[in-house]
Amino acid sequence: MLRVLVVSPNPVVRAGLTTLFGARAGLRVVGVVAEPPDARETVTTARRTAPDLILLDSATAPRDLTAAAPVLLLTHPGAGVPEGVPHLVHGAFTVAELLRVMRATAHGGGSSTVSNILRFRNPASQMQPSVGRFGLSAREAEVMDLIASGMTNQQIAASCSITEKTVKNHINRIFAKLDSATRGEAIASWLGTRTAS
Repeated sequence: MLRVLVVSPNPVVRAGLTTLFGARAGLRVVGVVAEPPDARETVTTARRTAPDLILLDSATAPRDLTAAAPVLLLTHPGAGVPEGVPHLVHGAFTVAELLRVMRATAHGGGSSTVSNILRFRNPASQMQPSVGRFGLSAREAEVMDLIASGMTNQQIAASCSITEKTVKNHINRIFAKLDSATRGEAIASWLGTRTAS
């Protein structure tokens, strides 16, 4: 069960997210905060409810809030995002992508590299590599995004609703297409940071 705290000053966003999550198995809204995220009630509520994830509809995430639980920002194109905080840009993701990134962020925690990777199809992101460049299928690209976020095979299987054996099969094909022998090499290729050997 993924326990989520929803924080937004916008009543429409709060109502929409609460309704969306209420209809999903494996998700539970443990609190809703209506104030701006820099106010004290947000941090107090996060500490009291102990969520697995804070979904924040704002451009800012105070440090004491990120210490309470992993934070995922829903932000607008061109808005500044604090370094190290994963985010999605309004209008550039599907419900399935939102749920996938929520689970990955909760699993990855605040110290993971999720913030540098899990932006999927956000036009403001420079991350989404050309799937065609590597010849990965859509599912393989999804698995590669999750590998790059630091998730284990077990976590990837749970996030994608597939077996660990299927995850291993995807990884073997991904490694072959990215000409990689390790996760580190595959991630470096995927992110465009791999140097020639």
